[in-house]
Amino acid sequence: MWSGVWNGLTLHVRHLTEQDLPAIESVQRAVIDELTESAHYQALTTGEFQKLLADRTIIGAYRDEDLIAFRALLIPPIDAEHLGRDIGYPEHSLERIIYQEVTNVHPSFRGYRLQQHLGHLLMEAFSQDVRFDLVCATVAPFNIPSLKDKFALGLRIGALKPKYGGKWRYIFMRELHTGWHGDGLVTSVEMADTARQVRLLQDGWYGTGMREIDGTWYIDYEKQEAGT
Repeated sequence: MWSGVWNGLTLHVRHLTEQDLPAIESVQRAVIDELTESAHYQALTTGEFQKLLADRTIIGAYRDEDLIAFRALLIPPIDAEHLGRDIGYPEHSLERIIYQEVTNVHPSFRGYRLQQHLGHLLMEAFSQDVRFDLVCATVAPFNIPSLKDKFALGLRIGALKPKYGGKWRYIFMRELHTGWHGDGLVTSVEMADTARQVRLLQDGWYGTGMREIDGTWYIDYEKQEAGT
């Protein structure tokens, strides 16, 4: 898929297979071992990794013989929590949506922006995949690193709704085969102002970026450019 030098690291990035499962779980264990007790991490089971491997939706970066990072997309079930419904996607096309799932970077290789690099490679690969038209993801408000990651990969906020037991989540989206352009008329809203953001999203606005001003985080909202 990709070989070269990234931020001083010589890497080989490829789709992972069942033979890589021990290395995948080893990286996940290393990540978990570095977390503080208060940190939240939703570990994947062996069965969940096996599904990603079978679906060919997980890629990894090898440095020499060592897997140092992986990132995956998920083919989701068509269930009551499906993100396509949250953004008003046609019911008959829900099967053409894929989710951003998990990224793990070995603690010894943090700071090299491997998460972003693998994210761009995944998006590029799936822009050629005729099975899917849209990528979606959920992010909690004020999860700043994850929000930055999604915007950097070209996703935009299409909804803000209670999910997973009533927890507020941004629903991100990005078309895989067509472009989307904002009209450039930006309205910035404090990230803490949930009600105003919900109103804008319901009125056809999209969250297209974020910024910090004097210690306060804002989301930038735009409408789609006319004619696109």
